[in-house]
Amino acid sequence: RGVSEFQFRPAPGGGVLLEASMWLPRPRAEVFPFFADALNLEAITPPWLRFEVLTRPPIAMRVGLRIDYRLRLRGLPMRWQSEITAWEPPHRFVDEQRRGPYRVWIHEHMFEERDGGTLARDVVRYRVWGGALIDRLFVRRDVAKIFRFRQAAMAGRFGSPA
Repeated sequence: RGVSEFQFRPAPGGGVLLEASMWLPRPRAEVFPFFADALNLEAITPPWLRFEVLTRPPIAMRVGLRIDYRLRLRGLPMRWQSEITAWEPPHRFVDEQRRGPYRVWIHEHMFEERDGGTLARDVVRYRVWGGALIDRLFVRRDVAKIFRFRQAAMAGRFGSPA
């Protein structure tokens, strides 16, 4: 309880597995709907990415939904498209990159009621162009910065864990 953390490790079958968790002192009934609204991604993404949801609202989350984004990664403009491949409110959902900077990006979001609040967990499996060296030199550092920002934004939105 009260801990936010994340770790990187090799993913089974190759690539990287990022596991992040954070306890939030708010009920899942409040936390899940925030994450279920794709437009809220802009609020928990670092400003230096210039992240923008291009899909017009309303965005009704469901399996098969594709959402388009625009961002800048290391100053380079790019598009990202994700597809919702699992939708199980209020417990979990999964988005997978269909177009974007990664060879593979599969992001599972899980929400569990715990200790009077919500344990928000992220499990991301990703692979980058250029392999492990590019990941270690550039990508992992950026992903870590993004998740640190995300956790700080979540703490600000839902209350900081004690």
